[in-house]
Amino acid sequence: MKEMVLKIGIPKGSLENATIELFQKAGWKITVSSRNYFPAINDDELSCALVRAQEMARYVESGVLDIGLTGLDWILENNADVEIVADLVYSKISTRKARWVLAVPENSDIKTIEDCAGKTIATELVNFTRKYFEERNIPVHIDFSWGATEAKVVEGLVDAIVEVTETGSTIKAHGLKIIHTLLETNTKLIANKNSLKHPWKLSKIRQIALMLRGALNSDNLVGLKMNVPEENLEAIVKLLPALTSPTVAKLYNASWFSVETVIPESVARDLIPRLIERGADGIIEYPLNKVVGKSDVML
Repeated sequence: MKEMVLKIGIPKGSLENATIELFQKAGWKITVSSRNYFPAINDDELSCALVRAQEMARYVESGVLDIGLTGLDWILENNADVEIVADLVYSKISTRKARWVLAVPENSDIKTIEDCAGKTIATELVNFTRKYFEERNIPVHIDFSWGATEAKVVEGLVDAIVEVTETGSTIKAHGLKIIHTLLETNTKLIANKNSLKHPWKLSKIRQIALMLRGALNSDNLVGLKMNVPEENLEAIVKLLPALTSPTVAKLYNASWFSVETVIPESVARDLIPRLIERGADGIIEYPLNKVVGKSDVML
């Protein structure tokens, strides 16, 4: 009998390295070869394929892949009937959601979305944009853009663009202004609906979702462990931020306690000197791979 294997789509392109790093923290090592689109992974129950984020939802919907990582924008663009299993904001790339925005030249007569009636708009997100304007009864012509979208409106080839941005700085640098936000998007772990009906696949998908969420939760956090004399314990504990409360354990045959907690990495540089001043000793700061709680259990 053939062993069960879950097929995962890894987004090729800007999210590729960050996704591989995320899986590494979650416990899976993915090794990419320049000679093929099927990376190796250190789990016999998984197989990987590199797929463009723009196409991922189609392959997951059809069952070619059981799960994949892609943006909400491309799920909507493909009108894909898939299940969103987990929300993933890659802090290695950005802690913010990206936005698809309507932008025009600074000197454009277009001031509102309604002013686009009869105009030509260039975008890579063609289907979603067309539907967005149709739902608002604004007649526009949508041109597909293969890239360099900002240049098309700067050169006068189109009247406006719908482009993805996080801060808007690139759009502004091209002499454009944002007049409307159509969509906020970020990376999602998606699953084929039939795969979720299969008990073994559902269990494996739950495992992956939990570990990925745990790996993301640990970003920018560190563990902190120290020894504290009994007379300083209360003062030390009051200084410590924690997910719930710090762990305190009495040391063997001594009037000292071991105190352990999880804190934001940015806090450590200011906190550790204060802890030393209050009597803490033997302070250890260590990195975290995963922080998992009940709220991270999906499905």
